[in-house]
Amino acid sequence: MSDTTLLHPRPRMTRPQWIDLNGAWGFAYDDADVGLRERWQDDAGRFTRSIVVPFPPESKLSGIADTGFHPVLWYRRTFAATPGAGRLLLHFGAVDYAAKVWVNGDLVATHDGGNTPFCADITASLRPTGEQVVVVRAEDRPDDVTQPRGKQDWQRDPHVIWYNRTSGIWQAVWLEPVPEAHIEELQFTPDIFANCVTVEAGFNTAVTGWLDLTLTLRGVTLAQQRVRVDGPASTTVVTIAAAHNGVNRDDLLWTPDRPNLIEVKAVLLDGSSALDSVDSYFGFRSVGVGNGYFLLNDKPFFLRSVLEQGYWPDSHLAAPSPDALREEVELIKQLGFNAARIHQKVEDPRFLYWADRLGLLIWGEMANAYAFSADAVDRFTREWMSVVRRDRSHPCIVTWVPLNESWGVPAIATRPEQRSYATALYHLTKALDPSRPVISNDGWEHTISDIWGIHDYTQFKQQLVDRYGTVDAINQTLDGMNASRRRLLLLPEARTDQPVMLTEFGGLSYMPKSGDAWFGYATVGDAEEYSELMRSLFDGIYESPHLAGFCYTQLTDTMQETNGLLDERRQPKLPVETLAAIIARPSSAVPSEFLDLARQRAKRATEAD
Repeated sequence: MSDTTLLHPRPRMTRPQWIDLNGAWGFAYDDADVGLRERWQDDAGRFTRSIVVPFPPESKLSGIADTGFHPVLWYRRTFAATPGAGRLLLHFGAVDYAAKVWVNGDLVATHDGGNTPFCADITASLRPTGEQVVVVRAEDRPDDVTQPRGKQDWQRDPHVIWYNRTSGIWQAVWLEPVPEAHIEELQFTPDIFANCVTVEAGFNTAVTGWLDLTLTLRGVTLAQQRVRVDGPASTTVVTIAAAHNGVNRDDLLWTPDRPNLIEVKAVLLDGSSALDSVDSYFGFRSVGVGNGYFLLNDKPFFLRSVLEQGYWPDSHLAAPSPDALREEVELIKQLGFNAARIHQKVEDPRFLYWADRLGLLIWGEMANAYAFSADAVDRFTREWMSVVRRDRSHPCIVTWVPLNESWGVPAIATRPEQRSYATALYHLTKALDPSRPVISNDGWEHTISDIWGIHDYTQFKQQLVDRYGTVDAINQTLDGMNASRRRLLLLPEARTDQPVMLTEFGGLSYMPKSGDAWFGYATVGDAEEYSELMRSLFDGIYESPHLAGFCYTQLTDTMQETNGLLDERRQPKLPVETLAAIIARPSSAVPSEFLDLARQRAKRATEAD
């Protein structure tokens, strides 16, 4: 049974009974790719090394720390389970890239997609007594640039802005006992204007019975509703009466300053008998755009965002611990940001949980491929649909970004099929989730987007003001090309009143020492120069009243990309209070509790040194 203090690996839909399978597994490289032919899944003797799951073998915390090319990886471990009433599900948070899973020699799952979860019902494969064996084969071809890979380098050694790879199992593995008939999915779409929420439930089989829904906020019941179920899915609209009855809406609405979460208990009934019960939550809020503004709960909201690579030096794309995910969200808020743009990565659900609970807006982005082909389109589209489906009920997510800087569509300006692809991703995302803004291709070469996101790494305040300080300046900027000679808008006729945001800027680094691996956009010599240039850039942003928000590059140093506000160990390059004063102006001060956390963190770091 899991430790009661350990956060559930899927916090948005939980049952109290689950079994953590992270920790030591047997491990083997299969560089000759002979494991399938030789049936390694049946041969315990092949697994001569040990790896700590869920850390990728390239990382230090895995115990392997081999960053070379190893395209095929095998894992093995045993666990205790006795067949009984109900079913047993085996869950994987993410395995990069293609996975096959055996239990006691039976193939129970195959999955393509390095960022998305999958599970298998392993009940029929369990032995009556004794230990159970699970084996995983992961295939991650380093040189396959049609595979969605984000910032994982396809070269042997990291270069420019690409990092060491994250192969194989890199998110949590766990077992979950469930009833024979059980709830597989819960999705929530709030409507703050009609004072209700649409609840979509999916089941593992066609069921006939009832679904009981109880909605509470801080222990107070907001709504109870029972809906008839007859099939594999059910959709119902639950009215939140409190929103009609003169309650202060701030007590209900989700915002970064007041991240109210409405808890949901969903119980599947057969007559009066409970078949299954799960706990979930949602945020009662809306997001959108209008009249040149980003709108939160139908009011203009200025986004102060930071680019978050979600990369750690000792564990790569995997977080070093569940607690590190909460600390990352707290740290972003301590610095004065109210949002983060997850960059070229699909984040761990536990990070999104803490963003939901602590109040941090998130731009959800996909890890891109680099080449365009029919195979790349197929791979990317299938995985992106799974990403949106997994995460669309998180209140923290306020924008979807399938493509970034024309990665995967390198000739989008001249090739109609690549423009069609970007536009199709926009419409596909809207079909799956019409409740959020979508950006077709952030940075430049937009086709259709709800927000014009622009990347501009000028280091001069006056250039920011000249380009974005007036409506005429913004019009001229959008009609032209950026410094890389790329057009910002490929379909000018698609422009209406979309808000304009500077979705990448900054990128300051300290001057590297001779011989250091380094990538950045500008260098400074000392803390005073760092502070002065930072303040100048943010002055330029705040003196441009027609921008709807910004995203600073970036939160932390990441390998040779040393342009973070913090170093790779999450230590700030200037005092947190100094950075927060630059980033969050007086009209949007940082909540005192997050500055208190920053001081405690700095004290712990000093004591550790």
